[in-house]
Amino acid sequence: MLGTLNPIDLGIIFIYFAIILWIAWWVSKGGGKNKGDRDSKDYFLAGKTAGWFVIGASLFASNIGSEIIIGVSGAGARAEMPQANFEILAALILILLGWVFVPFYLRTGVYTMPEFLEIRYSKACRNYLSVVSVLAYIITKISLIIFAGALVFETMGVSFWTGAIITIVATGFYTILGGLRAVIYTDMIQTFILLAGTIAVTYFGLAQIGGWDAMMDTLTMASEKPGNPKASQFFNLWRPSSDTDYPWTGMLFGAPILGVWYWCTDQFIVQRTLSAKDISNARKGTLFAGFLKLLPVFIFFIPGVIAFALSQKGMLNFTLDNPDHALPAMINGFLPIGLKGLAISGLLAALMSSLSSAFNSSSTLITFDFYKQYKPHATEKELVWVGQIATLILVIMSFLWIPFMKTLMGGGLFHYLQSVQAYISPPIAAVFLFGLFFKWINARGAIMALWTGFFLGMMRLVTEYLTKEGIIELTQGSLLQVMLEINFLHYAIYLFIFSVVILMLFSQLGRPKSDDLLRLVTFNKKEMKLKFTWSLDVFLTLLLICCVLLLWIIFSPLGIA
Repeated sequence: MLGTLNPIDLGIIFIYFAIILWIAWWVSKGGGKNKGDRDSKDYFLAGKTAGWFVIGASLFASNIGSEIIIGVSGAGARAEMPQANFEILAALILILLGWVFVPFYLRTGVYTMPEFLEIRYSKACRNYLSVVSVLAYIITKISLIIFAGALVFETMGVSFWTGAIITIVATGFYTILGGLRAVIYTDMIQTFILLAGTIAVTYFGLAQIGGWDAMMDTLTMASEKPGNPKASQFFNLWRPSSDTDYPWTGMLFGAPILGVWYWCTDQFIVQRTLSAKDISNARKGTLFAGFLKLLPVFIFFIPGVIAFALSQKGMLNFTLDNPDHALPAMINGFLPIGLKGLAISGLLAALMSSLSSAFNSSSTLITFDFYKQYKPHATEKELVWVGQIATLILVIMSFLWIPFMKTLMGGGLFHYLQSVQAYISPPIAAVFLFGLFFKWINARGAIMALWTGFFLGMMRLVTEYLTKEGIIELTQGSLLQVMLEINFLHYAIYLFIFSVVILMLFSQLGRPKSDDLLRLVTFNKKEMKLKFTWSLDVFLTLLLICCVLLLWIIFSPLGIA
């Protein structure tokens, strides 16, 4: 594809890279803020000067990587709209981040989530979360982003490793150069590029097929062919509780557990809010990101549906054998000169923003939760240096994980991402959430819940891998076989409940910390009393909730489905 791109498209891609690298260089030289040598606060938390717009754009861009765009559009082509619920539910979970979690994080002044867990519980809990978080970045973030980027480059005629290495080198360069400030400012620019590119794909794809009604007619005719889904299935967020992939019970009660871990306790996301100048800007930033998270349904999922419809009419070289190629095929097939370069830049922006965020977050964890623990008196310059070299180890480990990831990815990129998170998140979500509300929950209960939950989650993940590879064959009716047959979202619910029970039972066997030590990390009686005060934040929160409910109705049997 690159070889056949018009010089104008190539020029746009070149300008995109130039702008991103210039911003990183500008930030590294002070960026109108801090001059001279940077300390750890400036490098890892952007000097705690970020405003709501930058925070919200960075939250969105960091989350929307190539794996999300390609995975959600692939889900659209497969008529698996329930996957879009993960994006819609994120808007509600971001409300929880802004109103419940952020005030605690900012008033404790922590740099990392494991550091917060140490203040609330113990050093053992901090060490657990540090190790699991770094492993999670390798399994569910960095390697997956690299893999998704490879799919983008393959549709452009560039080999897997060539395209991936170019992106990794460019992303790693500006991340190392400017730290979190470079990441969030480049994220802000990349958000607009990403939105412009994907909106263009949606518009021109729909125009090519003849509009919305023509697309629906095509889907209806295609549904008569054996093996094709019904037209209504493409626009229905809800499936029966007996559905093996995305039951409504799992979506409504299991998916939020994944969301609490990802959006409210994961360093990858929360670090953006830690850079806020105050609580008000942090909260408005989370609400802004919540509104942005409603867009993927229209600009990622629907292009996948359009791609399916175009392929049924023989207008697009695309098959369901590889549905994750839906969006790249649309870019290659229908966008005019100039916009094609913009759309490719949008995919690269998604890839680079997520990768830079993963690099920066993992380097923060390695620096503060490993290196500084080993060397408490390390200088500020030394901490920055350690942060700059830490990403290399993560990149190498992520490359090594890719072959295992291919085996687990039976249901596509997005399904893989969510299923692995379902096995990691429940015990962490339980420990964070219940720890804020109940002072009597203590370190003994927390560490037991974390480790037993981790064991059960990893047992499911490893068993799933071994059976798919044919290494082991499970006896019908055995405990492991029954465990594998449980839907992954239902498994997350059971694992969360189990973790909560362990958390509470073992907390009864130990002593809680004193009220004085818990003052900054738990709700007090005054905070628990709800007092309604009308404000802009309250209005935006209610508006966001209404928007989510409206989407749930529109994309249901009560609406267009």
